[in-house]
Amino acid sequence: MKIAIIYASVTGNTKMVAESIKESLKKENIIYFDPVTKDNIDADLFVVGSWTNRGTATNEIINFLKQLENKKIAFFGTAGYGGSEEYYQTLFNRVKENISSSNLLLGYFYCQGKMPLGVRERYINMIKANPADANLLVSLENFDEALTHPDDKDLENAKNWIKEIIKKGGF
Repeated sequence: MKIAIIYASVTGNTKMVAESIKESLKKENIIYFDPVTKDNIDADLFVVGSWTNRGTATNEIINFLKQLENKKIAFFGTAGYGGSEEYYQTLFNRVKENISSSNLLLGYFYCQGKMPLGVRERYINMIKANPADANLLVSLENFDEALTHPDDKDLENAKNWIKEIIKKGGF
């Protein structure tokens, strides 16, 4: 079985998850491991990952997914806002809208990831301007919680997820 792991990462979070997935698949035939830079990759399984950009995957990942036809796909992502499976399902549903129904989606995995420090500064300035806005305080708390992610547990969960995908996909 030929596996391609394709990802987009800006702060390094998604790359960390991609590397954990690759490590978990070290006995498999990984034919491609890199950000999206190449078209016409011939693989049996595409493991595609992205950081969350305005509630969905990055444009380059969306464009890559749109060109896949009749493939097996597993998707992973990182999101600054973390926590609930419901939120991660919403993110994945937005990504799914860009994947042809000719493909077989084997599942998805999300975990929280740290955000750039500029985001925290923006929250602080917004709180100064709107001190009564409780939602901004929650956003700041979430930012601080995200600073430790992806953590060892997140990376172990990604490894376990891809092992299940391999079993589920009949590889």
